[in-house]
Amino acid sequence: MSFLSRDATIAKPGFSRWMVPPAAIAVHMCIGQVYGFSVFKRPLTMALGIAAPAAGDWSELETGRPYSIALVMLGLSGALFGKWVERSGPRKTMLASMLCFCGGLVLASIAVSMHNLWLLYAGYGVLGGIGLGLGYIAPVSTLVKWFPDRPGMATGMAIMGFGGGALLGSPLAQELMSHYKSATSVGAAEALLVMAGLYSLAMIFGAFTVRVPAEGWLPAGWEPKEHTAPLVSNAHVSVDMAWRTPQFWLLWLVLCLNVTAGIGILGQASPMIQDMFKVSPDAAAGYVGLLSIFNMGGRFLWSSTSDFTGRKGVYCIYFILGAILYGLIPWTQSSGNLVLFVALTAVIISMYGGGFATIPAYLRDLFGTYQVGAIHGKIITSWSVAAIIGPELVARISIANKAAGVPPGQSYNWTLYLMAGLLLAGLVANLLVRPVDAKYHV
Repeated sequence: MSFLSRDATIAKPGFSRWMVPPAAIAVHMCIGQVYGFSVFKRPLTMALGIAAPAAGDWSELETGRPYSIALVMLGLSGALFGKWVERSGPRKTMLASMLCFCGGLVLASIAVSMHNLWLLYAGYGVLGGIGLGLGYIAPVSTLVKWFPDRPGMATGMAIMGFGGGALLGSPLAQELMSHYKSATSVGAAEALLVMAGLYSLAMIFGAFTVRVPAEGWLPAGWEPKEHTAPLVSNAHVSVDMAWRTPQFWLLWLVLCLNVTAGIGILGQASPMIQDMFKVSPDAAAGYVGLLSIFNMGGRFLWSSTSDFTGRKGVYCIYFILGAILYGLIPWTQSSGNLVLFVALTAVIISMYGGGFATIPAYLRDLFGTYQVGAIHGKIITSWSVAAIIGPELVARISIANKAAGVPPGQSYNWTLYLMAGLLLAGLVANLLVRPVDAKYHV
């Protein structure tokens, strides 16, 4: 077991730090499959009827819950195990993530075969969600330590992988289900089992490749500068002290409000474009795929930009520009401008992804690298809250408007204005962020 310890992963002299991003991306691309879980929703509603839903088959509401449970568990497990991640190091954590996430896929496969809904929730949602939390924070924490000169770019590389998980996972799942579909199976159970095997290999590669820098290591030719910016500190804050600071809770709100606004649209993207512009389901699916690309690209581009603008500055861009774009979307519908609608929502989703990738670097600036992984784990509980609030707000308000007689194309307008308001509230929280008081420093 000593091979799995943190000490065993300390890099020897001459090790290239550019070996670490592929390891981080390998893990994040696998656990990012959660964004592509929706491809299983409809087949799972026909697990008994095969060609069409039959008596006893699950509803789409029931088959969508594993996704929500997994995201809630991501935030909770990140908060609960953050300190253990820091103590144990990335290798042991990545292997634990693999066992939980891929074990969750195996249990989900068994649940589909047995048609046991609660086992599906426990497997994919709870156990798999714990794997998500462990696999999400360990690579990010490690990359921040390897790239003190470009922390925004470093976290963007890893979290870009998570955002792109659906680009790999969705077509893979679809292809596997088509391959294994038969007169007695929709192919979902078999697809989940094969994916568990493939993902376990990729995550083991990441765990065996990853290294942590030796104590006192710095990039060649780079020296840390004292107080290079008002919100960048060379001091360190422990996780037990960090959550007691006002800065922690302000950033919790910043992330929660940015994610609530983005995830609400992302989760309702297909029906929204169909209602607003009467496009076909196939075209709507293509639109969702385009948003995934911008979600992934925004994570790298915006977080890399933050190395030059500062984290506070780039979040101001997210909130101000996002609020303006949300306010313009109803006009694109009333004017019938589909191209502009797609462009505006793509930029919004890129900033949604950018918010995820920028927050670890923001935490590093304020609290240092000492226990940044554990602090990151606690702050992503805001994601758990946003994963519930965002989709519920969009779905319930649009349903209520349609029931009240509002035309489907206009039923999202008040939701979009509400999202703009949430982003402006996030702007206020971001503007209130100040340097951490020295009394909290280690």
